[in-house]
Amino acid sequence: MMELSHVDIGLIGLGVLLLLIVLRMPIAVSLFLVPFAGIYAMFGWRPAIGALKTIPYDFAASWELSSIPMFLLMGYLAYHTGITAGLFDAARAWLSRLPAGLAVASIFGASGFAAVTGSSVATAAAMGKIAVPEMLRHGHDPRLATGTVAASGTIGALIPPSILLILYGIIAEVPINLLFLGGVGIGLLSALSYVFVVVGWAWLVPGVAPRATETFTIGEKFRMLAGVTPALLLAVLVFGGLFAGLFTPTEAGAVGAALCTIIAAALRKLTWRNFRLSVGESFITTASLLFIVIGANLLARFVALSGVDGYIADVVSAVSSSPFLFLMALMVVYLILGMFLEPTGAMIITLPIVLPVAASLGVHELWLGIFLAKLLEVGMMTPPIGLNVFVLKNVVDKRISLGAIFKGTTRFLIADIVVLFFIIAVPGVVLFLPNLMN
Repeated sequence: MMELSHVDIGLIGLGVLLLLIVLRMPIAVSLFLVPFAGIYAMFGWRPAIGALKTIPYDFAASWELSSIPMFLLMGYLAYHTGITAGLFDAARAWLSRLPAGLAVASIFGASGFAAVTGSSVATAAAMGKIAVPEMLRHGHDPRLATGTVAASGTIGALIPPSILLILYGIIAEVPINLLFLGGVGIGLLSALSYVFVVVGWAWLVPGVAPRATETFTIGEKFRMLAGVTPALLLAVLVFGGLFAGLFTPTEAGAVGAALCTIIAAALRKLTWRNFRLSVGESFITTASLLFIVIGANLLARFVALSGVDGYIADVVSAVSSSPFLFLMALMVVYLILGMFLEPTGAMIITLPIVLPVAASLGVHELWLGIFLAKLLEVGMMTPPIGLNVFVLKNVVDKRISLGAIFKGTTRFLIADIVVLFFIIAVPGVVLFLPNLMN
């Protein structure tokens, strides 16, 4: 019987991993099983058990990981205590008279919410409860209303404190504060592209988004701006201090959680119930993420030990030395993965392969992180899994079908593809702010 080389074992392991995921085995379990079995096949029991004993602890003991539960706690506290509740109302007061003004207000409200929570799913859920009923009440087409909110939720992966960017920074060893700066520019660019979509949609299809009939006096508009103050104060203090160098990205999460608690208490919105709920949800989400990320670290070690990363890099270089073709291939792969996996899982299982290949082709690692975050978030809207779409389905009017929401996202998906090509054509749009800080 022919003996398998380490590279063969590595390739078989990756194939088995994909098969297990297709068979709906939990990603975290798959990420532990495959590297363990692969290292055992290459080196035997002792190295396999040794890897299982040391790698999870070495990675989980990383100080940088402590920012994840803290940023999650900040986001959940801001959501459950209502600190972010005034964002949509203020945007509605100032923008509702524009064509598709309520949809535009939803986009900017979602951007503000994302800047506090850092979560696409939380943004989609919150804006689905707040903005969609308001748009439907004013006669907006359900496809436009739900599509706008599903798309706007994806901004959470780009605007700080994006959990996806934090994980990428830890795994790829890229400064998280620079990733945050790069994400700000692309997050705002994405928001503007969505505004273009909804205004164009309303202009080309009369009646799909009637102008709002309610009017607000200047005094009322400024009073509604006061509702934005708590969320704005939190964002300015946390990210202003971070970029000013007063504290590190790791410390920023703890500072944000503490400030959010103080602000909520000062506004008399902090109760034992919403505090306990926020802490519990932070624990659950953190545990889920850590299991996946630790499994991915095991996978990365397995891939490195088998030599698959170098093998794939050599194959890619032999086929084409063009970074553009590599990025086109990435777009195809991630769009397919996005149909079946949530963004964190898709990124984690592919980074051990993608990072070495990208480095061999000279792709800037900071730029790649922003590109991948944007690309992965497109999967939040694509069928059949489209996590943001399913979240919306659970919080909006039950008469709105899943198919209608997916149809509503189509135009926004096209806008996202255009933004991705723009990022490739003009990489400086990602690197401008990080370069200024350097």
